[in-house]
Amino acid sequence: QVQLVESGGGSVQAGGSPRLPCEASGITPSFLAVGWFRQAPGKERESVGAICRNGIRTYADSLKGLFTISRDNAKNTVYLQMNSLKPEDTAVYYCAAAVTIATIARGSWGQGTQVTVSS
Repeated sequence: QVQLVESGGGSVQAGGSPRLPCEASGITPSFLAVGWFRQAPGKERESVGAICRNGIRTYADSLKGLFTISRDNAKNTVYLQMNSLKPEDTAVYYCAAAVTIATIARGSWGQGTQVTVSS
């Protein structure tokens, strides 16, 4: 089973643009659909976006144009580029992978990385 490790979290000033890597071991990410999710304190987990095996990317409507998902197969890594962060983007960010986007919830998950945005 694929193992996923997120990193790149921490404290960020509002307006910042951090990039979160999700490194996969056991399989090249191009063989999988990889999704990014986040969970803010006291809220339910929500989808941020995903990249399919064929490279097509989808995003939550509220994050289109702000967040970008990319993939580096040579590094077995999928990235979440976040721009113009706001305090309400504070959350634990997770990546998850599966054969298809529809099955990601039942796939492999990373441990999450905390992003805290201060004003």
